[in-house]
Amino acid sequence: MRTLSKTVDTVAVHARKAKTALSAAPAKSVNAALDAMAGLLEKCRADIQRENRKDLAAAGRKALSAAMIDRLTLSDKTIASMVRGLREVRRIPSPLGHTFNERTRPNGLRIYKVRVPIGVVAIIYESRPNVTVDAAAICLKSNNAVVLRGGSEAFHSNKVLARLFARALKSSGLPQDAVQLVPTTDRRAVELLLKKDDCIDLVIPRGGEGLIRMVAREALMPVIKHYKGVCHVFVSRHADMCKALPIVVNAKVQRPGVCNAMETLLLDTALVPGKKRVLLEALLEQGVHIVGDTEARALDKRIGTATRSDWEAEYLDLRLAVRCVAGADQAIDHINTYGSHHTDAIVSESKRERAMFVARVDSSSVMTNASTRFSDGGQYGMGCEIGISTDKLHARGPMGVEDLTTYKWVVEGTGQVRD
Repeated sequence: MRTLSKTVDTVAVHARKAKTALSAAPAKSVNAALDAMAGLLEKCRADIQRENRKDLAAAGRKALSAAMIDRLTLSDKTIASMVRGLREVRRIPSPLGHTFNERTRPNGLRIYKVRVPIGVVAIIYESRPNVTVDAAAICLKSNNAVVLRGGSEAFHSNKVLARLFARALKSSGLPQDAVQLVPTTDRRAVELLLKKDDCIDLVIPRGGEGLIRMVAREALMPVIKHYKGVCHVFVSRHADMCKALPIVVNAKVQRPGVCNAMETLLLDTALVPGKKRVLLEALLEQGVHIVGDTEARALDKRIGTATRSDWEAEYLDLRLAVRCVAGADQAIDHINTYGSHHTDAIVSESKRERAMFVARVDSSSVMTNASTRFSDGGQYGMGCEIGISTDKLHARGPMGVEDLTTYKWVVEGTGQVRD
């Protein structure tokens, strides 16, 4: 334990030192590092995938779920997406140094806020090795040092990606310790890291609800989080079925193992039965196991019985709960009661109904006539994201570069003293 504690201490202290140098680094050096990392991902694709295969082989031996293996795999498509994300982040204008809320007081003092980095950000995550690159890119673009602690199931993949980022930083004249991976799979390292509030300014957990709740409970520093993604699509009596059908199928089926996938489908009771059946049959044909309330079960004998726990469930699989509701008011009440404040959608041609849904649904992202799967930093034009927050303070929804900054007050005087 003493050796492990020393390892974590070393990582945290080095990150704290790196943040000082990084805080004043010019944007051109940061952009050069992002360009270099994008180039290394393309150049070293074979090396990356060789290390990734070690993790996939271990996942196979442990009989991990198909959804978990999907998250773990660094396919050509995934690596290309990482490269694209790096280049998109590189093109985003840096928010640092932006001044706002300026005022001049009667005594001549000029007072304003200026945007600055948070400092050192720790990211604790599971499964997805692409988070190593996404998180490092956004932290770097906002001039924050980052400490990465990925899951043991992706250890080899994360190590090679972190090594490549260190090379990119060095080639650009930036401190290599600005991006560090905790070099152990020992779970006790997380507990130790969460006590390093003298070095780490913010922690962001990404993974299952159990991990996130543990981090929120144990961390001595602020935590930005979302516990789970219980996302809904409400199909109104005013819906255009040419829109509703692809939206519903995409929200559930396109990638069911992620937090912005639909977990509950709400159908307006006034929607004609034939239209409801079309939606349900399309999902069943895609292999979705459906449970529902009495009215939903009457539409198709293949639908099982839903219980209260199903309304609160994050399945992360081809499973879905269906409830028939008496219009938008009951849909909104259901979402605010059972949802996780992540992402919820309405399909409706009524402008008034859409406006009411947007105003009253208490979620970090609200969609109208669009799939919940768009709740993503890349889809929002952020390049990639550091995570999704369902908190209400500091940041909410997909978090990008600006969300990893804070501000300081600057007061400029000419010799004034207070009476």
